[in-house]
Amino acid sequence: MRAPPPPTAALLYDADCGFCRWCLARVLAWDRRRALRPVPIQDPEGQVLLRDLETAARMDSWHLVEADGRRSSAGAAVAPMARMLPGGGPAARVAERFPDAVERAYRAVVRRRGLLGRLVTRGAARRARRRIAERAGG
Repeated sequence: MRAPPPPTAALLYDADCGFCRWCLARVLAWDRRRALRPVPIQDPEGQVLLRDLETAARMDSWHLVEADGRRSSAGAAVAPMARMLPGGGPAARVAERFPDAVERAYRAVVRRRGLLGRLVTRGAARRARRRIAERAGG
């Protein structure tokens, strides 16, 4: 059996946010190529990858850091991330065509993440933690 290729990007997320973990787990489920590696913003590696940002800016959104060091955050991370996912090309093209709408939608969700997090069931939260742990460790 052939080993999967190494991840090409780190996807940084707020490990203390249940909704963020659930969303990340959904992205990782889509990422059958294993192009993304989950990294908590709060971890030492997250701090290094985001060292040029103030703490508030680090925690303000998710961040995609590609292998070449390019970073995109919040809605701007949707297109490059989607391009790494199987069948993500159409979503990436839409995100590139309408970046302001994607950013507004991202911000609308972020403003409500506490409320949305309450909708995540215990089982879904448990599965999300498991998926993230599996991908972070391998």
